[in-house]
Amino acid sequence: MKRKLKLKPFVIPSVYCLLAVGLFISIFIALKSADHNDDNTYVSGTILDENIPVVNVTNPDVIVGKPYNNENVTIGRDYYDYNSPEEEQKKSIVYHEGIYLQNTGVDYIATDIFDVISILDGEVMDVKEEELLGKSVTIKHNNGSISVYQSLSEVSVQKGSKVTQGQVLGKSGTCTLGSDLGNHLHFELTVGGKTVDPENYYGKKEEELKQAN
Repeated sequence: MKRKLKLKPFVIPSVYCLLAVGLFISIFIALKSADHNDDNTYVSGTILDENIPVVNVTNPDVIVGKPYNNENVTIGRDYYDYNSPEEEQKKSIVYHEGIYLQNTGVDYIATDIFDVISILDGEVMDVKEEELLGKSVTIKHNNGSISVYQSLSEVSVQKGSKVTQGQVLGKSGTCTLGSDLGNHLHFELTVGGKTVDPENYYGKKEEELKQAN
């Protein structure tokens, strides 16, 4: 008959304690190793969190375009510049029902209806129709500038739409405030919160439209 090995009462608890200590040490070492080797960047919140800012980056190679691509289009009424000679200012006055108004944009005219296009990439902030100004489209661009296209006979985009440079927004038309011009586009440009003469910005780089002169 084989003799059974009898363990002392303190042996089994000691073994359990040693195993527990070993497991704790292994977990601690693994966590420390993960802290040193983890190259990931963690952020709080989710992609649906409205508080996460969106960064718009301008392309240094993009050139500001004109709001039309028809070579027959000409200027019917200039932007009113307070620093320009008096004779030029007179050509930039809008007359309506006994009231004289300074033109806050440039009116482009042509005999035939022409396509109205976006000067840069952006997002449509507003599309509306008013009695005096007709149909209009307002676009906010990546550099923060805002372009407005008024006196449209047709509109091809909706509020919230993403648009690309050169995309057709609608077609030229007529409106009450510029009835003396016939078929035209009234175009306005806001840079740095100020309305500017669009003619001074065509052909410039997009990143230059960050503050008004």
